[in-house]
Amino acid sequence: MKLNHGLHLAYCTNIHRGETWQETLDSLQTHTLAVRQRVCPDQPYAIGLRLSHQAAQELSDRATMLAFKKWLDQNHCYIFTINGFPFGRFHGARVKEQVYKPDWTTPERLEYTNLLFDLLAQLVPPDVEGSVSTVPASFKGFVSIPEELKMIRDNLWQCVEYIARLSQKTGRKLHLGLEPEPLCLLETSGETVQFFDRLRAEHRRDPRLGEHLGVNYDTCHLAVEFEEPQNAMALFQQHNIKISKLHLSSALKVRPTTEARQALAAFADDIYLHQVVVRNPDGSLNIFRDLGDALSPQNEIENPEATEWRIHFHIPLHAPPSAWFDNTSDHILGILDLLQANPALCTHLEMETYTWEVLPPELKNRSVVDQLVAEYDWTLRHLAERGLAKQ
Repeated sequence: MKLNHGLHLAYCTNIHRGETWQETLDSLQTHTLAVRQRVCPDQPYAIGLRLSHQAAQELSDRATMLAFKKWLDQNHCYIFTINGFPFGRFHGARVKEQVYKPDWTTPERLEYTNLLFDLLAQLVPPDVEGSVSTVPASFKGFVSIPEELKMIRDNLWQCVEYIARLSQKTGRKLHLGLEPEPLCLLETSGETVQFFDRLRAEHRRDPRLGEHLGVNYDTCHLAVEFEEPQNAMALFQQHNIKISKLHLSSALKVRPTTEARQALAAFADDIYLHQVVVRNPDGSLNIFRDLGDALSPQNEIENPEATEWRIHFHIPLHAPPSAWFDNTSDHILGILDLLQANPALCTHLEMETYTWEVLPPELKNRSVVDQLVAEYDWTLRHLAERGLAKQ
């Protein structure tokens, strides 16, 4: 939906199953329109579209695209952003670290992302910027030699050139956002800055880098890394890195007592990767590949004095603290404070709680439509308090 200061807000439709285009459209028809009716019935409604590779190929058919554009017009909806992170299946089967494949060492990732921009250029309204979010280059465990790092930079640069040509041809302002995430090649704000500095050194004085490649700032991911929003954002701005999109999402935060560890077992699933960052009494950080690793009895013996765990598990924005768990909504609110001070910081806001299907029962005691409406209510309330949305 359209907010104050030219901002746009949507929820990411990766919360719904849908690997084919027909499955994707069915979820839009069934769930997205139901949400729209309750949160934005009388104004144009924004959709944060997730397209798998298969769905993107099917939507590229001319007749299919024309039918979808007609559907958008009939339902007073518009597209401003596409989630291009998961390439293939994202629900109902083991995803884990495979979500980063194919990564940016491969031509498949480049081709898929270029295709998403082809589609977005046809869908985004003329007066609205268009963004695509993508994997943080690769998973650290996948990249082992310098040649692979060079392949990543070269493929991303080819994508920048493609986006620039497409933007010029269509008159649309388009940009790609790399999404830092724990244990990925781009994990922290510092690592991300180093990567951009290396790219900039290879393409000196080429303005296309700053215009068409930036960061998808996921508040869950950077909060898990114990980063402070003011510091992370200041670092990106100091290095002239575009904020392509703001992902509004909250992570789990716990004091790892015996009772809390026992309760955390309900969040350990076989579908998604839930990296855990542990802060020790001296302020140092340890990281575990997955929640199951952090919950192992051996870890409890070896790390008895850990003061806080932050877990990459996207929980509903409106979920209150419980007896055992807290959340990282303070990071989200910190970002919104920065946006209040500078609304031009980023015009794309997207709520992303894709973990709906694997939430424990106490966080899943409503329908998915009710859950999304509650997230809108939470987000719009905090935006309105900062003058970024209507009261």
